[in-house]
Amino acid sequence: MSELTLFLVRIAYLAILWIFVLSAISVIRSDMFGARVPTPAAPGKQPRAPKPPPSPRRGQPTHVAVVQGVNTGITADLAQAPVLIGRGNDAAIRLDDDYVSTRHARIVSSGGQWYVEDLGSTNGTYLGSQRITQPVPIGLGSQVRVGKTIVELRK
Repeated sequence: MSELTLFLVRIAYLAILWIFVLSAISVIRSDMFGARVPTPAAPGKQPRAPKPPPSPRRGQPTHVAVVQGVNTGITADLAQAPVLIGRGNDAAIRLDDDYVSTRHARIVSSGGQWYVEDLGSTNGTYLGSQRITQPVPIGLGSQVRVGKTIVELRK
């Protein structure tokens, strides 16, 4: 191999190594500090008030509860939808589970129906024993597994 080729291979190797190191630092930083909080609106602009949540109908769930796992007993009111589940500080249901991502899943309402969606988590979100890849409708008593924790919609 020529001297120039060997030099270019070394430079390419170092570039790939640095890309790997910087991406690892980025993952560690986001895992430790969570997602960024949006900045407040610019002066002079009034933020829009959020729409009030619809009142729950008879037989509809009113909250999400952790029923199995380290954080058993934690609940979040569905009136504050969407309900974010994860390890991050901005999560409505904050879990101390090593198998849960910072922003793992969320529960949202659309057209009077509740849906659970995975937010690109590493270990996935399961409805029963089925891994979900897109928003899936859930109802009262539906159990959603996030890491080693199970959450359930309740009245």
